[in-house]
Amino acid sequence: MDNLSHSVVGLATGEFIHRSLRQESDINHQRARRSLLLISCWAASNFPDLDIFFTQLLPAPLGYLLHHRGHTHTLLYIIPQAILLWVVIWLCWPSARTLLKESTSARTGLVISLGLGFTLHLLMDYLNSYGIHPFHPFDSRWLYGDMVFILEPFFWIVFGVPMAMMVQRLALKILLVGLLAGVPLFFTVRGFLPWGSLAVLMLLAIALGALQHRAGMRGKNALILALGLSIGFVGMQGLASSQAKLVVGNALYEKDPATQVLDISMSSFPANPLCWAFVSIESSEDAGTYRLRRGILSLASTILPVTECPASLSERPFQKGMTPAIAFSSAYQGSLDTLRALKNENCYFEAWLRFARAPSLDGTKALDIRFGSNPEGNFTAINLADFRKQTCSRFIPDWDFPRSDLITPRAQSLKR
Repeated sequence: MDNLSHSVVGLATGEFIHRSLRQESDINHQRARRSLLLISCWAASNFPDLDIFFTQLLPAPLGYLLHHRGHTHTLLYIIPQAILLWVVIWLCWPSARTLLKESTSARTGLVISLGLGFTLHLLMDYLNSYGIHPFHPFDSRWLYGDMVFILEPFFWIVFGVPMAMMVQRLALKILLVGLLAGVPLFFTVRGFLPWGSLAVLMLLAIALGALQHRAGMRGKNALILALGLSIGFVGMQGLASSQAKLVVGNALYEKDPATQVLDISMSSFPANPLCWAFVSIESSEDAGTYRLRRGILSLASTILPVTECPASLSERPFQKGMTPAIAFSSAYQGSLDTLRALKNENCYFEAWLRFARAPSLDGTKALDIRFGSNPEGNFTAINLADFRKQTCSRFIPDWDFPRSDLITPRAQSLKR
């Protein structure tokens, strides 16, 4: 997820923890505890993304692909991160150190804030099609939620508006609420959000803002409602994603009844459970080929044809054979032998395959078409010639291959 979503969720969680603990006997301690829990939970909710500093261990783009959402995004390694963050707070924040020495509730709140902050980061990153491998080193498979767009304004509104309403300075409060409302409006004007989604978000902002205003300094109703709405939203997106995969799978079967569908990567449109982008991965071991298709679909084509999904997130032009519900925008067919040979010949390509969920070969370049069918502008694109016959780096992590079903011949796979 984007760091604005991580931040507002972390701040709201810290605030909820603070309001759920018994009050400190001293007003200054009460204020210090609130600052401590909000900042610690916000920091924990963003801390795993400091893995951006590890991206220099490998040449671009491999460093980013293999070390972002890497070891810092695993359940095992959030433990030393939480300890490190506690130590930093203890050493660098004298007033927090004093509070922690004197207050049991502050220590309890800090433990909960750090634990929830890190866990929420992993859960939110799981929701989209980029993926994480949280159980490494015990299980190094990538897990993909395929539910929520990586930039999701729903979270900005439902968590951000109640937090903005808690700001005491009126001018700053107005500015924050205005920004939270203005950014979705900007995205709507630019064609990323439909006007209906914007209207729903604004109604939620008004309701949550009014509820938080009534809640005052200790009330938690707005925060509880924000949590409930978010759980409902994620659940709705999960059901919609499952239905969308069925629609795509049926369309692929109609195109080719003999095809073997290995995977369908789904990416929702922001704040829009009806429109979805997809990439399908099919294989034909007998023919020695695999096929990738990109497209979009609408789950309510009678009221929202696929051509009406937000234009700025749709890859056009569409191919012929489009229906009101589904449209294929591009297709790629590759050779299994070529893919497997390159894996054996080029260790950096093998490393790249530890990330690629939809690997496409375009001349001397390889790219994951989840992020675009054109090498230009696709951050996963790698020039194979740059890495041919290079010595392998010891900094290549051993994530499982997302497409082990393509790079492992069927006969070899059956023996395992």
